[in-house]
Amino acid sequence: MSGTFTKSMARNIFYGGTVFFFLLFLALSFDTNSALPARDNRANLTPAVEAGKKIWETRNCIGCHTLLGEGAYFAPELGNVYTRRGGDFIKAWIKSQPTGAPGRRQMPQFNLTDKELDDLVAFLKYASEINSAKWPPNVEG
Repeated sequence: MSGTFTKSMARNIFYGGTVFFFLLFLALSFDTNSALPARDNRANLTPAVEAGKKIWETRNCIGCHTLLGEGAYFAPELGNVYTRRGGDFIKAWIKSQPTGAPGRRQMPQFNLTDKELDDLVAFLKYASEINSAKWPPNVEG
């Protein structure tokens, strides 16, 4: 048995590795599920936040913007836009978008109502308060 690798040794390594990594998976899953309530901001979910998320989804904002690192890279990351600029700026910016300037990249005019704007701002405020461990890096400028 000095250099022989038998089928039973291979099987034992396979089963031992499988059990080890399965236990590691369970431990990491438990750790994640234990940490999420303190990090995901679920206590601040409101009907306005849910309505704002629906606006985010139905207007396909993620087609141009990223939020918490997910989405397209055509327009700015909005993970902390509420913290950087505030709700009044966000509403004014969305309302001020022109209907068309040729040759210039710009946000579409969605003609949102004041209630829809308030809900969208509530959603962006909620997203900015999620503890994402400073990911993605989101520095303006």
